[in-house]
Amino acid sequence: MPRSAHPLFSILKKRILILDGAMGTMIQDYKLSEDDFRGSKFKNVDNELKGNNDLLSVTQPDIIREIHSQFLDAGADIIETNTFNANPISQEDYQLQDFTYEINVASAKVAREAADSFTQNNPDKPRFVAGAVGPTNKTLSLSPDVENPGYRAITFDSLADAYEEQIRGLVDGGVDTLLIETVFDTLNCKAAIYAAHRHMRNIGRQLPIMISGTIVDQSGRTLSGQTTEAFWTSVQHASPLLSIGLNCALGSSQMRPYIQELSKHASCFTSLYPNAGLPNEMGEYDESPGYMAKQLKNYAEEGLV
Repeated sequence: MPRSAHPLFSILKKRILILDGAMGTMIQDYKLSEDDFRGSKFKNVDNELKGNNDLLSVTQPDIIREIHSQFLDAGADIIETNTFNANPISQEDYQLQDFTYEINVASAKVAREAADSFTQNNPDKPRFVAGAVGPTNKTLSLSPDVENPGYRAITFDSLADAYEEQIRGLVDGGVDTLLIETVFDTLNCKAAIYAAHRHMRNIGRQLPIMISGTIVDQSGRTLSGQTTEAFWTSVQHASPLLSIGLNCALGSSQMRPYIQELSKHASCFTSLYPNAGLPNEMGEYDESPGYMAKQLKNYAEEGLV
């Protein structure tokens, strides 16, 4: 597929597209029980499943569809699949790694249904689905053992294989684009890019790739030590690359110098979805919708996103 063939490229040349918001905090509002997470399919699983939000696309699809619809109703152009931890590595914590493909297909389909419903009601504002690919709980650049800095908990090939299993499910479920997000280790991101390229070659079609890194503190660097410019340089080979951006970690106002830097260097579209401020002593976020909207409006007017 030529770069210009996907409608996302042509629409972004005309206007800014709005991404949805957080899935996890929306799920928390439903105050779901262990039985809710299990549903009937996983009723007899031995280990605890509460907290495995990705699983809800299989066991509670109506709730996930309702959350997607709330974001679409608020004006989102792109909704993310409920798949932040839907990879074999993260799902191994719940002993559900063998259900990775099924979870991703289900998540993509429920998001697709919600997006298509809104597009059908208003064809002049088409809605799109981004397949969310999270960072996993393993890192390729850093050792989890302080006594052995050369040790790695996973290999590049194993991580790429895990990502491809997730991406296969997302693509089969009908996503429009792949969003490799919350990148704290660029080598992990490279494994995801490699997996995406390999899978797209295998199926003979291409989906646009979106990449979003996370700055861990006011130093302006990722956890693996890169500046925003270095991060861009490391991942710009992804193709077809729709956007590069930043998400999480910092609040909307603290993101300014880093999105400025990224916007200055990137040759593709840029994205930004920050936290609602820095967490307070209770682990909660204090920025109001009005305050965040004002910050994001300023970024948009300055052409930073």
